[in-house]
Amino acid sequence: MDVLFVMIPLGLVLVVFAIWGFIWFVRHDQFDELERQAWSILFDDDNEGRP
Repeated sequence: MDVLFVMIPLGLVLVVFAIWGFIWFVRHDQFDELERQAWSILFDDDNEGRP
């Protein structure tokens, strides 16, 4: 029962940290252009400089 006095505040701190991190990522445009990286593997740009 004593472990609840440690785990509940620790869990709340982790939830607050996760929410803060998500808000920070959204405000700093970390979720823009999600599809560009997914489509980039379909295009072969490796042989642009080759003769």
